[in-house]
Amino acid sequence: MTSLRYKSFSEDTAPIMEQMAKSISALKETAPTDEATRRMFGLQMDSFGQLFKRYIATRNQKIRWDHIRRPSPDILIDFDDIRGDCLEGCCQALLNKLVIVKLNGGLGTTMGCVGPKSVIEVRDELTFLDLTVKQIETLQDMYQCQVPLILMNSFNTHDDTLKAINKYKNSSVRVLTFNQSRHPRILKGSNVPMPTCYDDPKDYWTPPGHGDFYRSFERSGLLKEMLDEGREFCFVSNVDNLGATVDIDILYNMEQMKREFIMEVTPKTMADVKGGTLIEYEGKVKLLELAQVPPENIEDFKSIKMFKIFNTNNIWVNLTAVHRVLEANTLEMDIMCNQKTAPNGAPVIQLEEAIGAAIQSFKAVGLCVPRSRFLPVKNTSDLLAIQSNCYEMHGGALVMSSRRPYDDIPIVKLGMCFKNVSEYGKRFKSIPDVLELDHLTVSGDVTFGSKVCLKGTVIIVAEHGSRIDIPSGAILENKVVSGCLRIHDH
Repeated sequence: MTSLRYKSFSEDTAPIMEQMAKSISALKETAPTDEATRRMFGLQMDSFGQLFKRYIATRNQKIRWDHIRRPSPDILIDFDDIRGDCLEGCCQALLNKLVIVKLNGGLGTTMGCVGPKSVIEVRDELTFLDLTVKQIETLQDMYQCQVPLILMNSFNTHDDTLKAINKYKNSSVRVLTFNQSRHPRILKGSNVPMPTCYDDPKDYWTPPGHGDFYRSFERSGLLKEMLDEGREFCFVSNVDNLGATVDIDILYNMEQMKREFIMEVTPKTMADVKGGTLIEYEGKVKLLELAQVPPENIEDFKSIKMFKIFNTNNIWVNLTAVHRVLEANTLEMDIMCNQKTAPNGAPVIQLEEAIGAAIQSFKAVGLCVPRSRFLPVKNTSDLLAIQSNCYEMHGGALVMSSRRPYDDIPIVKLGMCFKNVSEYGKRFKSIPDVLELDHLTVSGDVTFGSKVCLKGTVIIVAEHGSRIDIPSGAILENKVVSGCLRIHDH
């Protein structure tokens, strides 16, 4: 195991590092006695120590806003320029070199669910995981190939995910898992770990962001296993992004142009102003996240005129290149310090890295892709659009319906009464017809009957203490509904 060194630290930071080193050593001693667990925990604590060391060394460094440049044309390429490049005869061989990784560390708490977000049913009683497996099954049948699916779990999702994937044991898709690291939360002010023991409660610990993928993938042994199988390419995406499907043309371009890293970006809208963006900074390609932006430049960062694209977190990376940068210890990623409040009220910080931040360590490009490749489900407003007739499902993939007269999906804003998936389900007898809907806002105690049709802009506001029942078969086009409207069965 590695040990921390402090020669480069100033007199005021050396005591902080010495104190952290003692805390980490004490934590390691509390690990279970079985060798495998003790070794893995030790590696994770060493990794945390190195992350903390970099944080202390760089915490006062700020982005120099006047040094930021938009990506040059050789760094940012357009999807239309590579579309259709892959020849039919190349597909099978290419796909047999591919690994699909889904980032599966998040819980469904923001949608009122218990357990991993990936097991929430999103369409036709299928979960995020079901749809992913179905997509890969379709791919394998179409091209007679084998593409493994690997899930990066967190300590929050690991146990439930292992139970959930039992249903795929008879699938043609090989499903593998590994865990990202478990790092201590840090008590703000004292700069010591919140946990003092391996078995301390879950809320004393945190996953260190999806940038931990590279090191945890290697530690798990799966990087070596995939390379030994002849797998050269890895496609990583968030499990809740239903637009993140395998694209043969991107894979072909990666091989033909010998690219080590491709970040999919897409045009920014006002709904995406907080998303990370691709920049050139002091001679390097970098991912700039909101958390890194000086307060005085926040509005500039959010401007869709200054920054026209944002990161979808669909990442294509060469596995040999990953192995190289890890072996050479040249993997660079900027650290984000997130301020949180622990359940006991203690102010804490969480040190995180983003997977896309590694772009500066590789021969990399950004690829501007259609919006259809970014289809996240973060809340029930997103869920309504996904479940609606705006989309059709083909082989586990969602495709915009040809019957929709517009190119984009409707803007949907559901109020707090719809926040939980269970409550959301009770408020719709059936999902409305929204083929011709532009914008829907719903606030307050509102329910929808069956076969409701919404067109244009529809705003429904039930005032406090009142309720609105939209009757079955209703057609609302460019309407504002407010007050109280109740339909009683008799």
